Amino acid sequence: MPDTGRRVAVLGAGAWGTTVAAVLAQNADVGLWCRRPELAEEITLTRENSRYLPGVGLPPRIAANPDVEVVLAGASLVVLAVPLQQLRSRLTGWRPVVPGVPVVNLAKGVETATGRFGTEVVQDVLPDAEVLALSGPNLAAEIARGQPAATVVAGPDDHVAREVASAFATAQFHAHAVTDVVGVDVAGAFKNVVALAVGMVEGAGLGANARAAVLTLGLSEMAALGGRLGARPGTFLGLAGAGDLVATSTSRLSRNHRVGVALGEGLALADAVGRAGGTAEGVATAPALLRRDPDLPFVRDVVAVLAGERSPVAAVSRLLSAT
Repeated sequence: MPDTGRRVAVLGAGAWGTTVAAVLAQNADVGLWCRRPELAEEITLTRENSRYLPGVGLPPRIAANPDVEVVLAGASLVVLAVPLQQLRSRLTGWRPVVPGVPVVNLAKGVETATGRFGTEVVQDVLPDAEVLALSGPNLAAEIARGQPAATVVAGPDDHVAREVASAFATAQFHAHAVTDVVGVDVAGAFKNVVALAVGMVEGAGLGANARAAVLTLGLSEMAALGGRLGARPGTFLGLAGAGDLVATSTSRLSRNHRVGVALGEGLALADAVGRAGGTAEGVATAPALLRRDPDLPFVRDVVAVLAGERSPVAAVSRLLSAT
């Protein structure tokens, strides 16, 4: 495997992409692709991404650029920080210039058009690439400010996963290699749906007991789906499973949680998404998961709320009665 400590390309400069670039810049030179030229210029001149990470200083080893070919040139590792529903189209356009190095996908969810998970989408577009996923209880705002966190890097080859994990590892960001890519993909997608449901409980004022029950039921259904797809049970009790689930479902830093809270307070979906700001992947993931596997009663109730067919209170009542 190429030396991941030399140069890394991060494609996507939202909150999480910029945060990951800052983490990687402690070990390597980082090229950061920005869709908007003005954002690349701001990062270059001020060392800040004021839209997504206001007040956070960015390391000098990050070179922001709107030209993807420049960012990819000489990269020994490529990190994709693109929203899942845009991933296939973006990556298809970049395919001619993506080098033959490991590719790490950060996007979590299910592609609405195909029912494919993030690493599956990348593998579809780059069939010869070594594709990995990074996932865990990783709220960007905390990591960007230097607070401690842990994550997993999942890849089919243990040696490559370990080498890639070492590129992310710092004194505050602890990266662990695993090989259960399917389990990490399932957990990363499903936890956003659970976060919507837990947020609904909070927004509707239904209490801590209901919140804990809904979170637990979501974890149970997540693990059941993973089992049907060949994932390892232990993944769902680890960082990418329960860890990410708890962080995303209980923190106001999570957009999925914020959308759920707004729905629980009675807002329509469009208004809830607008108030949360940014992409809440669970909104698109929930119906896509249900199309991939109809035997998901937890997801079905969340989809009914998103479609305006059931109130959050009624959905939570149905979830609790299913125990």
